[in-house]
Amino acid sequence: MTRSGAPTRTERVYAELRADILGGRQRPGARLPFAELTARYEASMGVVREALSRLAAEGLVESEPQFGFRVVPLSIADLQHLTAARAAIETLVLGQAVEHGGVSWEADVLAAHHRLEHTPQRAEDDPSRLSDDWTVAHAAYHHALLAGCPNPRLLAVAESLRDAAELYRQWSVPLAHAHRDIAGEHRAILDAVLAHDPDAATAALTAHIQHTTNVLLEHADTDLNDTATA
Repeated sequence: MTRSGAPTRTERVYAELRADILGGRQRPGARLPFAELTARYEASMGVVREALSRLAAEGLVESEPQFGFRVVPLSIADLQHLTAARAAIETLVLGQAVEHGGVSWEADVLAAHHRLEHTPQRAEDDPSRLSDDWTVAHAAYHHALLAGCPNPRLLAVAESLRDAAELYRQWSVPLAHAHRDIAGEHRAILDAVLAHDPDAATAALTAHIQHTTNVLLEHADTDLNDTATA
């Protein structure tokens, strides 16, 4: 940020490109040519390169020798590994948050859930994808849930895994149809948190994480494998 509080050009491009990746406007596996990016985001090549480097560090894009950058592709093996890692780390962090988080933390979780619950989930112009506002509110709710953990290193790992899972989460939306009660899953986690029940909270979070994986694996022979070669 600049002294005036306005974002720098790099921060702006980083934020816009990140939102486009997480929002599905830059598809998994898609190449990210510098010429197209500089025109699209009205920025210099140096600014775009720095933004891409930050996104690569977050695991949202990857560098290809001689080809530049591309959005990370999705694959069944990576999804399974990511799910196992999240189920281990995020539940550990949430359990510690329930045990150590205080009244202020609970209030933050409740407020974040209220905001999420009252934010339209689907984009008005394209009901097959999540709205940007809901994506932000969803991330804020899960961040609030984990924020009560007193171990900053565990929290950082959990947050990085959540970022890596966002592409899969976005891709699962048009596949889930009416068979998933996402609002109910979020409410179950909240109820367990407010009941000070770490076992129930971690069980609800595990089920929430696994549900996205199950939806994607159910369609793995077509939709998921297609993104790995896009």
